[in-house]
Amino acid sequence: MYMAVPTQAGCGVAWLTAAQKIDDAGGNLYNVVVDIENPATLTAMDRRVIGALDGFLRTHEKLPVDSVANTIIPYALYRKYGAPQFYDVYEKDVYPRVTKPQEWGRYFYRMIHYETRSGMMNPLQRLVEKVRTQVNGPRTYGNVFELPVTDPALDVNTYNAACDGNLLRGGPCLSFLSFKLHPTRGLMLTAMYRNHYFIQRTLGNYIGLGRLQAFVAEEAGVAMGPLTCISTHAELDTGPWGKRDVRRLLQECAAAVSETAESESEENRHVLVRQSV
Repeated sequence: MYMAVPTQAGCGVAWLTAAQKIDDAGGNLYNVVVDIENPATLTAMDRRVIGALDGFLRTHEKLPVDSVANTIIPYALYRKYGAPQFYDVYEKDVYPRVTKPQEWGRYFYRMIHYETRSGMMNPLQRLVEKVRTQVNGPRTYGNVFELPVTDPALDVNTYNAACDGNLLRGGPCLSFLSFKLHPTRGLMLTAMYRNHYFIQRTLGNYIGLGRLQAFVAEEAGVAMGPLTCISTHAELDTGPWGKRDVRRLLQECAAAVSETAESESEENRHVLVRQSV
C-alpha cells in the first residue's frame, strides 16, 4: 500500500488518515508510506487529534504522545540548553532516570552515543556538521546523508545487533533514517520502521521525527522540508483495549477534525465578509 496524506497535513491529521486506512484494511497493513508536509507545525486540527489520543492512552495507563516523541529527541531539553550542551545533560542526567536495566534503551541515546575503537563518537552531531558543510560549501551534495541505523559502522545507530539480535518483540523498531537536501524544499527526512503500533507509538514517532528534522535543519541553517515515514508493517494495536475502542477513538478524532475545520471555515467566511464591507 502507498498512501500520501493531504498536501498541507501535519502529524496529527496524517496519523488519523493513515489509521483510518489501516482500519479499513482490517487493522493490519504492510509497507504503509505516509508523507507529512509540515511535520514541525501543529495546527488546531492536529492538536485536537493529539488531545483525543492522549486522553485515550492516559486512561489505559500508557505513555502519552509527547513521552513517545521524547524517545527520538528531547526537544524541550534542546530548546533550554542548546547544542552541544544538551547532549551531555541528556546522557548524564536524563537517560539514567528514564531507562531501566532490562530495557534496550532510547533512540536518542543511541544516536548520540557510539563507542568506536578510537573512542566515543556522536553520530547525530557528525550528521549536523556534514549537512552544515554542504549548505555552506561551494558545492552542495544533497544526497549524501544516508543514515541506516542497523549497521554499527554507519553514521547513526539505533539498532545494536549484539544487544537486540535475539529480541522478537520490544526492541527498537526504527531502522533507517535518510536526510536529503532538496534544492527547493529544504531538508527532507525519510524514516523506516520495521513495525509500527499505530495506537501506542506512531503519532509520537511522527512528532519526534519532525522535531529531530527541525533540530538538524536549525543547527545546519537550512529550511525544513517534508517528512516521509515508511512502516513496513503497521497495525492498530489492541493491548488493554479492543477493536471497538479503537474504532470509537478514530471516530472521535475524525469528528474533532471535522468540527475544527468547520469552525475555521466559518471564521474565514466572517473575515472575508468584514474585509468586503
